[in-house]
Amino acid sequence: MTANDIKNQLIAFGNAEKAAHSLYFFKTEKGQYGEGDRFVGVTAPEVKSIVKKFKELPIDEIELLLSDEIHECRLCALLILVERFKRADEATRSGIVDFYLAHSQYINNWDLVDISSYVILGEWLLDKDRSILYDLSKSNSLWEQRIAMVSTMTFIRQNDFKDALLLSKIYLTHKHDLIHKASGWMLREVGKRDEGVLTGFLDIHHKQMPRTMLRYSIEKLSPEQKKHYMTK
Repeated sequence: MTANDIKNQLIAFGNAEKAAHSLYFFKTEKGQYGEGDRFVGVTAPEVKSIVKKFKELPIDEIELLLSDEIHECRLCALLILVERFKRADEATRSGIVDFYLAHSQYINNWDLVDISSYVILGEWLLDKDRSILYDLSKSNSLWEQRIAMVSTMTFIRQNDFKDALLLSKIYLTHKHDLIHKASGWMLREVGKRDEGVLTGFLDIHHKQMPRTMLRYSIEKLSPEQKKHYMTK
């Protein structure tokens, strides 16, 4: 099992039309957040079929795969890490988290963050000190900032909302739409579990919130509530 074996299978599955769509969808033009990324055009079921076959890929080969210029190679590497983390003991999980954070420069688009951060880092931090999330939130990397936010999904699912709310407050003045979307998404997840917690946050901060963050956060509220927060 090698990284090159996976890359060759991805290329074999590749579709030029799908690849062209991905270049547009993931904003790969000069100056955009995914500038320079490359795609071969592989569907999610095809990626999953490869991951299933290569879930025992050695860690040094995962490292090669994660640093590959092709987006789907990095996606496969992260999905393999996710599967390994789910089955691992505490010591192995610790090593996977260290590996994940040490290679965060390759987790460099929103889909890569979103399929891995809360399953690995969030799960790891459930019963641990979470200061790493606030360190990541201060990073110069947009993707590390998003990792911090999306990792709180795991806590939210345990009805633990503190970090999602604190990070959302930190990100009120953030300049990037992808952080607004991530924050609004997590706030919406909070509201699905405790609407009062969400509306309490909105009552204080909705006038400061970037419009994208606000729209995402109120998506599951009633039409009357949406109108209240969007127009007040």
